[in-house]
Amino acid sequence: MELNFVTVVSGLPRSGTSMMMQALEVGGMPILTDNIRKSDQDNPKGYFEFEPVKKTRDDPSWVQVAAGKAVKMVYRLLYDLPHDYEYRVIFMDRNIAEIMASQRAMLERTGQQGADISDEKLTQMFEKDLEKIYQWVNQQGNFSMISISYKDMVQEPLPQCRRVNDFLGNCLDIDKMASTVDASLYRNRR
Repeated sequence: MELNFVTVVSGLPRSGTSMMMQALEVGGMPILTDNIRKSDQDNPKGYFEFEPVKKTRDDPSWVQVAAGKAVKMVYRLLYDLPHDYEYRVIFMDRNIAEIMASQRAMLERTGQQGADISDEKLTQMFEKDLEKIYQWVNQQGNFSMISISYKDMVQEPLPQCRRVNDFLGNCLDIDKMASTVDASLYRNRR
């Protein structure tokens, strides 16, 4: 099946976007990734990033070859996508306390410093950002979006994969998608 839209996997950092990208790829959807960022202890199955996405505001030319494929981008970059394409966004939704715990664990393992901001302030910022991006996407004629719970995807992947498949036009192997989910990687539960 030839798809005329770009599938975008998005969400807050550490929200399960890499897991969804892997599920899409195994399910039969071509993905845009450059494999520059290698798998590690925090994402043992890979990050599935595509560097040109980070420069979309200045150079959106990569979007020309993205129809029928999936690409991962952090939620703030959605605003930079050119308006003359159709996008279907799979937005990964994860408990913000779990996201912060996962981010802290990753920073500690890599010896990096996080932002000097309280968890309460960061939670408020994320909640405000999410509200804003949901409203913005709903106002765009060329965007449609589905929200997938990280917790539900890990605990019951088949129904979530079915929802994603329906959203994308029933072109994926949902059993293969669900088989890629590794519940042991759900390490920062709240």
